[in-house]
Amino acid sequence: MNVAVVPNIPAFPADALKIDGAAETERIVAALRTQLRDMRKRGLVLGLSGGIDSSVCVALAVRAVGAKNVFCLFMPENDSDPESLRLGRLVAETFGVACAVEDIGPALKAMGCYERRDAFIRELVPEYGSGWASKIVIANSLTGGGYNISSLVVQDPQGRQSKLRMPPPVYLGIVAATNMKQRTRKQIEYYHADRLNYAVLGTPNRLEYDQGFFVKNGDGAADVKPIAHLYKSQVYALAAELGIPEEIRRRPPTTDTYSLAQTQEEFYFSLPYDRMDLCLYGLNHGFSPAEVGVAAKLTKVEVERVWADIAAKRRATRYLHLGPQLVEPVAEVACGNPA
Repeated sequence: MNVAVVPNIPAFPADALKIDGAAETERIVAALRTQLRDMRKRGLVLGLSGGIDSSVCVALAVRAVGAKNVFCLFMPENDSDPESLRLGRLVAETFGVACAVEDIGPALKAMGCYERRDAFIRELVPEYGSGWASKIVIANSLTGGGYNISSLVVQDPQGRQSKLRMPPPVYLGIVAATNMKQRTRKQIEYYHADRLNYAVLGTPNRLEYDQGFFVKNGDGAADVKPIAHLYKSQVYALAAELGIPEEIRRRPPTTDTYSLAQTQEEFYFSLPYDRMDLCLYGLNHGFSPAEVGVAAKLTKVEVERVWADIAAKRRATRYLHLGPQLVEPVAEVACGNPA
């Protein structure tokens, strides 16, 4: 009788991403206090989107310096989902922090953000205008044959959607115009930080930080980034520890950047965050594709494709982590990685 041989695949640890929420909170809080003391800043400013990352960062900031020394900003614009403002206010009320609404829509309109973007879209859809909506989506490494090909999705006033391939100049033009949003928000954050003598807190998690999912000198600009070492799954675990409202903990991660609703998965990542975390952790800690595949419910080939995509994004976005490049170091004012 023939007996099937089952490959001896070492077990990926079931608790690989488990953290001690209380201990991790204390570690981050201690680091924030030291960093602020070194910078001679007395508080923290951050943009509050109603998403899990910024909500966790508010809670950590309050633990570190007290609610009276945390200032939050809501910065909606013409394409923002009103739900983001509602949930952001819920977080601010939960933790008792001062906040302000800075509508950046008029500033973006004055700078031509929307018109510049729409002009590039009209190169593919000449009738695009009032009543239309759009977003960029990606054919990820699993479904796109190993290539990340971006497409434009447009919706006409009657609700009919079309998906179109974009030539590089159109893609780059739409992204360049859209990046004005993140850079304008950061300008507002630093205005309030300067007037209060506070530091600006950035909110990327490890997945976003590693994969360059941020705009240089936009949401990538900050004085402190307290959760950049935490996988997204760990951020959710910390949210429960910190008492983030359940409604926010249940909300799927979104970009809230384009006029059509858009998840982070369809815009940038190959998989939902929990499976991406497992793939990234496995790659970072030397597990085999087969081991990771069992944990993430993927085939060995699919894990290899995700890893190839991770490596490609690291190469493509390395410059986002760089500060201005000098001809030679100026040793007297040398400092760490600015990203």
